[in-house]
Amino acid sequence: MKNVSKNGTKRYLHAPGIVMAAAMAASLSTYLTTKFLVKAAVDREAPKALQKAGELLSGVQQDNAFLTELAAAAKRLEGKAHERVEIVSRDGTNLVGHFFPSKNPKRIIIAMHGWRTSWSYDFGTMADFLEKNDCTILYAEQRGQNSSGGDYMSFGLAERYDVLDWIGWVTERCGEKLPIYLAGVSMGATTVLMAAGLDLPGNVHGIAADCGFTSPQAIWKHVINKNLHLPYALRGIMADSMFRNRLQMSTDEYSTIDALKCSKVPVLFAHGTEDHFVPIGMTYENYEACAAPKKLFIVPGADHGMSYYFDRKGYEAAVINFWKEFDQR
Repeated sequence: MKNVSKNGTKRYLHAPGIVMAAAMAASLSTYLTTKFLVKAAVDREAPKALQKAGELLSGVQQDNAFLTELAAAAKRLEGKAHERVEIVSRDGTNLVGHFFPSKNPKRIIIAMHGWRTSWSYDFGTMADFLEKNDCTILYAEQRGQNSSGGDYMSFGLAERYDVLDWIGWVTERCGEKLPIYLAGVSMGATTVLMAAGLDLPGNVHGIAADCGFTSPQAIWKHVINKNLHLPYALRGIMADSMFRNRLQMSTDEYSTIDALKCSKVPVLFAHGTEDHFVPIGMTYENYEACAAPKKLFIVPGADHGMSYYFDRKGYEAAVINFWKEFDQR
Protein backbone atom coordinates (compact mmCIF):
# COMPACT_ATOMS: atom_id res chain seq x y z
CA MET A 1 0.00 0.00 0.00
CA LYS A 2 1.39 3.42 -0.89
CA ASN A 3 0.60 7.04 -0.22
CA VAL A 4 2.00 10.25 -1.72
CA SER A 5 3.30 13.01 0.52
CA LYS A 6 2.81 16.73 -0.13
CA ASN A 7 6.22 17.03 -1.76
CA GLY A 8 5.42 14.21 -4.15
CA THR A 9 7.58 11.50 -2.61
CA LYS A 10 6.04 8.09 -2.19
CA ARG A 11 5.58 6.66 1.30
CA TYR A 12 4.86 2.98 1.71
CA LEU A 13 2.53 1.86 4.49
CA HIS A 14 2.98 -1.71 5.52
CA ALA A 15 -0.46 -3.29 5.78
CA PRO A 16 0.63 -6.18 8.04
CA GLY A 17 2.09 -3.70 10.51
CA ILE A 18 -1.06 -1.62 10.51
CA VAL A 19 -3.20 -4.69 11.09
CA MET A 20 -0.95 -5.86 13.90
CA ALA A 21 -1.01 -2.46 15.58
CA ALA A 22 -4.80 -2.33 15.33
CA ALA A 23 -5.07 -5.85 16.76
CA MET A 24 -2.79 -4.95 19.66
CA ALA A 25 -4.81 -1.83 20.39
CA ALA A 26 -8.04 -3.83 20.30
CA SER A 27 -6.55 -6.49 22.60
CA LEU A 28 -5.37 -3.85 25.05
CA SER A 29 -8.79 -2.22 25.06
CA THR A 30 -10.43 -5.61 25.67
CA TYR A 31 -8.01 -6.36 28.50
CA LEU A 32 -8.56 -3.00 30.20
CA THR A 33 -12.36 -3.16 30.00
CA THR A 34 -12.33 -6.74 31.29
CA LYS A 35 -9.99 -5.77 34.13
CA PHE A 36 -12.44 -3.02 35.13
CA LEU A 37 -15.44 -5.34 34.92
CA VAL A 38 -13.84 -8.06 37.05
CA LYS A 39 -12.76 -5.53 39.66
CA ALA A 40 -16.29 -4.12 39.67
CA ALA A 41 -17.72 -7.61 40.01
CA VAL A 42 -15.65 -9.22 42.73
CA ASP A 43 -13.36 -6.77 44.57
CA ARG A 44 -14.50 -5.34 47.89
CA GLU A 45 -13.19 -1.95 46.83
CA ALA A 46 -15.19 -1.09 43.73
CA PRO A 47 -13.78 1.16 41.00
CA LYS A 48 -14.92 4.76 41.43
CA ALA A 49 -16.41 4.70 37.94
CA LEU A 50 -18.81 1.93 39.00
CA GLN A 51 -21.21 4.47 40.48
CA LYS A 52 -21.72 5.97 37.05
CA ALA A 53 -21.65 2.62 35.24
CA GLY A 54 -23.97 0.76 37.62
CA GLU A 55 -27.17 1.38 35.71
CA LEU A 56 -25.47 0.46 32.44
CA LEU A 57 -24.17 -2.82 33.89
CA SER A 58 -27.48 -3.86 35.42
CA GLY A 59 -29.71 -2.59 32.65
CA VAL A 60 -32.20 -1.58 35.35
CA GLN A 61 -33.92 1.77 34.98
CA GLN A 62 -33.93 3.74 38.23
CA ASP A 63 -37.35 3.87 39.90
CA ASN A 64 -37.19 6.73 42.40
CA ALA A 65 -40.30 5.69 44.32
CA PHE A 66 -38.97 2.16 44.69
CA LEU A 67 -35.52 3.37 45.81
CA THR A 68 -37.08 5.79 48.30
CA GLU A 69 -39.16 2.99 49.82
CA LEU A 70 -36.14 0.69 50.05
CA ALA A 71 -34.04 3.35 51.80
CA ALA A 72 -36.78 4.15 54.32
CA ALA A 73 -37.44 0.47 55.05
CA ALA A 74 -33.71 -0.21 55.47
CA LYS A 75 -33.42 2.61 57.99
CA ARG A 76 -36.40 1.28 59.99
CA LEU A 77 -34.98 -2.23 60.06
CA GLU A 78 -31.52 -1.09 61.14
CA GLY A 79 -33.12 0.93 63.95
CA LYS A 80 -34.96 -2.04 65.46
CA ALA A 81 -33.52 -3.76 68.50
CA HIS A 82 -31.52 -6.82 67.51
CA GLU A 83 -28.32 -8.70 68.19
CA ARG A 84 -25.25 -8.23 66.04
CA VAL A 85 -23.46 -11.57 65.80
CA GLU A 86 -20.11 -12.66 64.42
CA ILE A 87 -18.84 -16.05 63.36
CA VAL A 88 -15.73 -17.36 61.66
CA SER A 89 -16.38 -19.34 58.48
CA ARG A 90 -14.73 -22.63 57.71
CA ASP A 91 -12.09 -20.84 55.61
CA GLY A 92 -11.33 -18.35 58.39
CA THR A 93 -13.34 -15.38 57.07
CA ASN A 94 -15.08 -13.26 59.68
CA LEU A 95 -18.81 -13.03 58.98
CA VAL A 96 -21.36 -10.66 60.50
CA GLY A 97 -25.08 -11.22 60.93
CA HIS A 98 -28.07 -9.48 62.48
CA PHE A 99 -30.32 -11.64 64.65
CA PHE A 100 -33.98 -10.84 65.29
CA PRO A 101 -35.51 -13.50 67.57
CA SER A 102 -39.28 -13.91 67.64
CA LYS A 103 -41.10 -14.24 70.96
CA ASN A 104 -43.16 -17.16 69.64
CA PRO A 105 -41.17 -18.48 66.69
CA LYS A 106 -42.69 -20.86 64.18
CA ARG A 107 -39.67 -20.95 61.86
CA ILE A 108 -36.22 -19.47 61.26
CA ILE A 109 -35.23 -17.48 58.19
CA ILE A 110 -31.60 -17.13 57.11
CA ALA A 111 -31.55 -14.24 54.63
CA MET A 112 -28.70 -13.60 52.18
CA HIS A 113 -28.53 -10.25 50.39
CA GLY A 114 -27.30 -9.55 46.88
CA TRP A 115 -24.33 -8.05 45.06
CA ARG A 116 -23.04 -4.70 46.36
CA THR A 117 -26.09 -4.10 48.53
CA SER A 118 -26.91 -4.81 52.20
CA TRP A 119 -29.04 -6.94 54.50
CA SER A 120 -31.33 -4.07 55.45
CA TYR A 121 -31.68 -2.73 51.91
CA ASP A 122 -32.68 -6.05 50.35
CA PHE A 123 -34.98 -7.24 53.14
CA GLY A 124 -36.22 -4.06 54.81
CA THR A 125 -39.54 -3.96 52.96
CA MET A 126 -40.29 -7.58 53.83
CA ALA A 127 -39.09 -7.48 57.45
CA ASP A 128 -42.45 -6.55 59.00
CA PHE A 129 -44.19 -9.36 57.12
CA LEU A 130 -41.66 -11.91 58.40
CA GLU A 131 -41.89 -10.64 61.97
CA LYS A 132 -45.71 -10.62 61.97
CA ASN A 133 -45.64 -14.25 60.85
CA ASP A 134 -43.55 -15.32 63.86
CA CYS A 135 -40.23 -15.75 62.10
CA THR A 136 -36.92 -15.61 63.88
CA ILE A 137 -34.58 -14.02 61.34
CA LEU A 138 -30.85 -14.03 60.79
CA TYR A 139 -29.85 -11.45 58.19
CA ALA A 140 -26.34 -12.34 57.05
CA GLU A 141 -23.83 -9.93 55.59
CA GLN A 142 -22.19 -11.55 52.59
CA ARG A 143 -18.41 -11.98 52.51
CA GLY A 144 -16.49 -9.25 50.75
CA GLN A 145 -19.19 -6.71 51.55
CA ASN A 146 -20.08 -4.30 54.34
CA SER A 147 -18.96 -5.49 57.80
CA SER A 148 -18.09 -9.08 56.90
CA GLY A 149 -14.51 -9.99 56.08
CA GLY A 150 -12.98 -11.10 52.82
CA ASP A 151 -11.51 -9.14 49.95
CA TYR A 152 -13.68 -10.65 47.22
CA MET A 153 -17.18 -11.76 46.30
CA SER A 154 -17.42 -15.09 44.49
CA PHE A 155 -21.01 -14.99 43.21
CA GLY A 156 -22.16 -17.89 45.38
CA LEU A 157 -19.21 -20.25 44.95
CA ALA A 158 -17.66 -19.60 48.37
CA GLU A 159 -20.75 -18.01 49.93
CA ARG A 160 -22.70 -21.30 49.76
CA TYR A 161 -20.44 -22.70 52.47
CA ASP A 162 -21.09 -19.60 54.60
CA VAL A 163 -24.76 -20.60 54.52
CA LEU A 164 -23.81 -23.91 56.15
CA ASP A 165 -21.94 -22.02 58.87
CA TRP A 166 -24.95 -19.81 59.54
CA ILE A 167 -27.22 -22.86 59.69
CA GLY A 168 -24.89 -24.28 62.32
CA TRP A 169 -25.01 -21.06 64.32
CA VAL A 170 -28.81 -20.70 64.37
CA THR A 171 -29.25 -24.39 65.14
CA GLU A 172 -26.90 -24.11 68.11
CA ARG A 173 -28.70 -20.96 69.23
CA CYS A 174 -32.31 -22.03 68.65
CA GLY A 175 -32.20 -25.84 68.68
CA GLU A 176 -33.23 -28.31 66.00
CA LYS A 177 -37.02 -28.26 66.38
CA LEU A 178 -37.83 -25.16 64.34
CA PRO A 179 -37.81 -25.42 60.53
CA ILE A 180 -35.17 -23.32 58.79
CA TYR A 181 -35.74 -21.58 55.48
CA LEU A 182 -32.94 -20.12 53.38
CA ALA A 183 -33.87 -16.91 51.55
CA GLY A 184 -31.96 -14.83 49.06
CA VAL A 185 -32.30 -12.01 46.54
CA SER A 186 -30.20 -11.81 43.35
CA MET A 187 -26.69 -13.04 44.25
CA GLY A 188 -28.16 -14.03 47.61
CA ALA A 189 -30.64 -16.24 45.77
CA THR A 190 -27.81 -17.84 43.81
CA THR A 191 -25.97 -18.38 47.11
CA VAL A 192 -28.83 -20.29 48.75
CA LEU A 193 -29.56 -22.25 45.57
CA MET A 194 -25.92 -23.34 45.34
CA ALA A 195 -26.13 -24.29 49.03
CA ALA A 196 -28.97 -26.64 48.07
CA GLY A 197 -26.36 -28.93 46.55
CA LEU A 198 -24.57 -29.35 49.88
CA ASP A 199 -25.39 -31.86 52.59
CA LEU A 200 -27.94 -29.70 54.40
CA PRO A 201 -29.26 -30.82 57.79
CA GLY A 202 -32.82 -32.10 58.10
CA ASN A 203 -34.07 -28.97 59.87
CA VAL A 204 -33.69 -27.00 56.61
CA HIS A 205 -37.21 -27.24 55.21
CA GLY A 206 -37.10 -24.92 52.23
CA ILE A 207 -35.44 -22.27 50.10
CA ALA A 208 -36.92 -19.03 48.73
CA ALA A 209 -34.91 -17.69 45.78
CA ASP A 210 -35.81 -14.34 44.22
CA CYS A 211 -34.21 -13.51 40.83
CA GLY A 212 -31.11 -15.67 41.17
CA PHE A 213 -28.67 -16.29 38.32
CA THR A 214 -27.26 -19.70 37.43
CA SER A 215 -23.48 -19.15 37.63
CA PRO A 216 -20.85 -16.41 37.65
CA GLN A 217 -20.02 -17.14 34.02
CA ALA A 218 -23.67 -17.04 32.93
CA ILE A 219 -24.45 -13.68 34.52
CA TRP A 220 -21.20 -12.11 33.32
CA LYS A 221 -21.88 -13.27 29.77
CA HIS A 222 -25.38 -11.81 29.91
CA VAL A 223 -24.24 -8.46 31.25
CA ILE A 224 -21.36 -8.12 28.79
CA ASN A 225 -23.37 -9.24 25.75
CA LYS A 226 -26.81 -7.81 26.43
CA ASN A 227 -26.28 -4.79 28.68
CA LEU A 228 -22.88 -3.58 27.50
CA HIS A 229 -23.26 -4.85 23.91
CA LEU A 230 -19.72 -6.21 23.84
CA PRO A 231 -18.46 -9.58 22.54
CA TYR A 232 -17.87 -12.05 25.35
CA ALA A 233 -15.53 -14.72 23.94
CA LEU A 234 -12.11 -13.16 24.59
CA ARG A 235 -13.36 -11.19 27.57
CA GLY A 236 -14.72 -14.41 29.05
CA ILE A 237 -11.31 -16.09 28.87
CA MET A 238 -9.63 -13.05 30.40
CA ALA A 239 -12.29 -12.69 33.10
CA ASP A 240 -12.01 -16.33 34.12
CA SER A 241 -8.23 -16.00 34.43
CA MET A 242 -8.57 -12.88 36.59
CA PHE A 243 -11.24 -14.58 38.70
CA ARG A 244 -8.95 -17.61 39.21
CA ASN A 245 -6.06 -15.40 40.26
CA ARG A 246 -8.18 -13.79 42.94
CA LEU A 247 -10.23 -16.72 44.21
CA GLN A 248 -8.61 -19.94 42.96
CA MET A 249 -11.96 -20.80 41.40
CA SER A 250 -13.34 -20.87 37.88
CA THR A 251 -16.40 -18.89 36.84
CA ASP A 252 -18.02 -22.07 35.54
CA GLU A 253 -16.85 -24.65 38.07
CA TYR A 254 -20.27 -24.86 39.76
CA SER A 255 -23.78 -23.62 39.12
CA THR A 256 -27.24 -23.58 40.63
CA ILE A 257 -28.17 -26.14 37.96
CA ASP A 258 -25.56 -28.55 39.35
CA ALA A 259 -26.88 -28.00 42.87
CA LEU A 260 -30.59 -28.28 42.10
CA LYS A 261 -30.27 -31.50 40.13
CA CYS A 262 -29.37 -33.33 43.34
CA SER A 263 -31.25 -31.21 45.89
CA LYS A 264 -33.97 -32.61 48.13
CA VAL A 265 -34.97 -29.29 49.71
CA PRO A 266 -38.20 -27.66 48.42
CA VAL A 267 -37.71 -24.37 46.57
CA LEU A 268 -39.93 -21.36 45.96
CA PHE A 269 -38.67 -19.47 42.91
CA ALA A 270 -39.70 -15.84 42.32
CA HIS A 271 -38.85 -13.53 39.43
CA GLY A 272 -40.12 -10.49 37.53
CA THR A 273 -40.77 -10.70 33.82
CA GLU A 274 -38.94 -7.43 33.06
CA ASP A 275 -35.69 -8.19 34.87
CA HIS A 276 -32.87 -6.65 32.83
CA PHE A 277 -30.05 -7.65 35.18
CA VAL A 278 -30.79 -11.35 35.73
CA PRO A 279 -32.97 -12.60 32.87
CA ILE A 280 -36.05 -14.51 33.94
CA GLY A 281 -34.89 -17.39 31.75
CA MET A 282 -32.34 -18.25 34.43
CA THR A 283 -35.10 -18.86 36.96
CA TYR A 284 -36.88 -21.06 34.43
CA GLU A 285 -33.62 -23.00 34.00
CA ASN A 286 -33.32 -23.38 37.76
CA TYR A 287 -36.94 -24.45 38.09
CA GLU A 288 -36.58 -27.10 35.39
CA ALA A 289 -33.38 -28.45 36.95
CA CYS A 290 -34.79 -28.65 40.48
CA ALA A 291 -35.32 -32.27 41.55
CA ALA A 292 -37.02 -31.30 44.81
CA PRO A 293 -40.62 -30.12 45.30
CA LYS A 294 -40.85 -26.66 43.74
CA LYS A 295 -43.09 -23.64 43.33
CA LEU A 296 -42.88 -20.78 40.84
CA PHE A 297 -44.09 -17.20 41.42
CA ILE A 298 -43.77 -14.86 38.43
CA VAL A 299 -44.57 -11.14 38.63
CA PRO A 300 -45.49 -9.45 35.34
CA GLY A 301 -43.73 -6.13 34.76
CA ALA A 302 -41.27 -6.34 37.66
CA ASP A 303 -37.62 -5.47 37.07
CA HIS A 304 -34.69 -6.81 39.10
CA GLY A 305 -35.50 -7.38 42.77
CA MET A 306 -38.84 -5.58 42.43
CA SER A 307 -41.28 -8.50 42.59
CA TYR A 308 -42.30 -7.86 46.20
CA TYR A 309 -42.73 -4.15 45.45
CA PHE A 310 -44.92 -4.87 42.41
CA ASP A 311 -47.14 -7.56 43.95
CA ARG A 312 -46.85 -7.60 47.73
CA LYS A 313 -50.08 -9.49 48.35
CA GLY A 314 -49.32 -12.16 45.79
CA TYR A 315 -45.76 -12.54 47.01
CA GLU A 316 -46.82 -12.87 50.66
CA ALA A 317 -49.51 -15.38 49.75
CA ALA A 318 -46.97 -17.50 47.85
CA VAL A 319 -44.59 -17.47 50.83
CA ILE A 320 -47.33 -18.29 53.37
CA ASN A 321 -48.57 -21.19 51.24
CA PHE A 322 -44.99 -22.43 50.94
CA TRP A 323 -44.64 -22.39 54.74
CA LYS A 324 -47.96 -24.13 55.22
CA GLU A 325 -46.90 -26.94 52.93
CA PHE A 326 -43.38 -27.47 54.25
CA ASP A 327 -43.23 -26.32 57.89
CA GLN A 328 -44.07 -29.86 58.98
CA ARG A 329 -42.06 -31.66 56.32
